[in-house]
Amino acid sequence: MSELLARHRWIRSALPVIGALLILMVLPSIVTGSFWQEVLVIALINVSLATSLDLVVGYTGLLALGHGAFFGVGAYTSAILTTTYEWPFWWAFLVGGLAAGVCGLVLAAFTLRLKGHYLAIATLGFAVIVYSTLMTWISVTRGPQGIPGIPGPPNFPLGGGSALDFNVKAAYLLLAGLFAIFWYVVIRRIIKSPMGDALIAIREDEVSALSLGIRSFAWKSFAFTLSALIAGLTGGLYAGYVGILEPSAFILTVSFTLLAMVIVGGAGTLLGPVIGALVLTAAPEALRSVGAEYRLIVYGLALTLTVLFFPQGLAGIGTFVRAKLGRSNGRPTELPSPTFQTNEEVSHGAP
Repeated sequence: MSELLARHRWIRSALPVIGALLILMVLPSIVTGSFWQEVLVIALINVSLATSLDLVVGYTGLLALGHGAFFGVGAYTSAILTTTYEWPFWWAFLVGGLAAGVCGLVLAAFTLRLKGHYLAIATLGFAVIVYSTLMTWISVTRGPQGIPGIPGPPNFPLGGGSALDFNVKAAYLLLAGLFAIFWYVVIRRIIKSPMGDALIAIREDEVSALSLGIRSFAWKSFAFTLSALIAGLTGGLYAGYVGILEPSAFILTVSFTLLAMVIVGGAGTLLGPVIGALVLTAAPEALRSVGAEYRLIVYGLALTLTVLFFPQGLAGIGTFVRAKLGRSNGRPTELPSPTFQTNEEVSHGAP
């Protein structure tokens, strides 16, 4: 009986991934326009970024505003290695991710004893440092001139003399989608494991988590470093796609946009950042028909209304509706939401 239940749970957990793979396989044949294929590639890259940020913001309760900086570190490291030193793409891709992960680990060591807005300001400061370095270290990054001619991934042999050419947008769409699905599965396995229980316990009440023997600083550092590593790898994937990098692609608003994707989609949910990234990437392009003078107004108004009326994000609309229906039937339902710790809740010296 227990084996049957375990198999049933495994099938239920695998269904979303299988569905995503099936959609990804048919997506290039459905979306054939070059413009919308490019939008989808960027949207899937944002899915990886938002999902990794949710591990820190949604599940660990840390208000971090430097995710765009890790994205930039990975992108520029990969670009410099492939153009200046002529490294193979995949080796540069991996080293770019490791460089971002190391930056995340070092930043965690110095900042994760801070909480709430103090941590937000510290990570925002890191983003400022990275952007300034990209702009001013001209001998390495070429500053505002950017790095052109960044090679993409080599063709992937399929057998029979054919190969998957990643210079074709449809092929890169498959690559970006598989990359996003892979990290979604990894993060889901973490959240559903005792590691995820530890992170959620820290988010809800760090003092109680410490009293239960959970090493909060170590677990927060783990989440922060893994999140930075994924962002760095995503940066390498982005650099190989666009072919040219400029510091303006990693300005401070990138980190705020990624945070908006997590919150609007639903922080602390597995599906929320995916929905948020897809919607917030595609919506501005879909609203072009409204007119340039009204497009951003409509977009901003939609974001504001979403946050006001759906506090759990787009992924929590079903729960929100059920709560409203339950309240109308005289059964109040509490809507949980992820909490961000403040320095008043946990002292700076907590281990």
